[in-house]
Amino acid sequence: MLIDSHAHIDDEKFNEDREAVLENARVGGVEIIINPGADEASSLRAIAMSEKYPMVYATVGIHPHDAKDFDTKKTGQLLREWAKKDKVVAIGEIGLDYHYDLSPREVQQSVFIDQLSIAKEVKLPIVIHNRESMEDMVRILKDHFAPEYGGVMHSYSGSAEMAKVFLDMGFYLSISGSLTFKNARKLPEVVAMMPLDRLLIETDSPYLTPTPHRGKRNEPAYVRLVAEEIARLRGISLAEISEITAANTKKIFGIK
Repeated sequence: MLIDSHAHIDDEKFNEDREAVLENARVGGVEIIINPGADEASSLRAIAMSEKYPMVYATVGIHPHDAKDFDTKKTGQLLREWAKKDKVVAIGEIGLDYHYDLSPREVQQSVFIDQLSIAKEVKLPIVIHNRESMEDMVRILKDHFAPEYGGVMHSYSGSAEMAKVFLDMGFYLSISGSLTFKNARKLPEVVAMMPLDRLLIETDSPYLTPTPHRGKRNEPAYVRLVAEEIARLRGISLAEISEITAANTKKIFGIK
């Protein structure tokens, strides 16, 4: 069985056919989907999805794009309350995004640190968004990451050298459909070198649609294409990659 460790099935792009998308995933061998929150509204939607669909679990958090709207007292308390729900399995997606800079960088950093503190307080792993912010990301994680509760570098796209830094910190690396792109130069090297017991797979639906479906909406059923490419690169079977990544996902998120 497969697990899609990061898919925004609450996204409005699925409003017309969400049930069919989930059925496609089930038919395609997907056992579990982790639906991440990115702001207050999407965190609530993720929780609602987890309560409605047995195969869906949720994470809750404030994405760096929305860090400017984070209220330390109000939002922080909401995260603490949401974290108590049975199928909320992590704080995320949180982190830094210096590509779009939709929130000021100093605000992104402050809110990231606040949420790292909350994750440690509620004893949950973290799901990290990291774009063009490597130096500050590493600095903040070295000071504030709680490795005893673990974390995932979502849709990892960095170099093998930086992968080793995050692996040494105790992170899992989640690989998305970017691996299948023709211009994916660094990711095959990362997949070839990293320990399989730290590997997760994801779609980041509805984004990052893998080959051969590029240009169309992504969906959780396509996580199989990511697994197939990893299996090819590692010279092992799809069944083995599916089993390994599913076990890893259940372990980091505490899913029985």
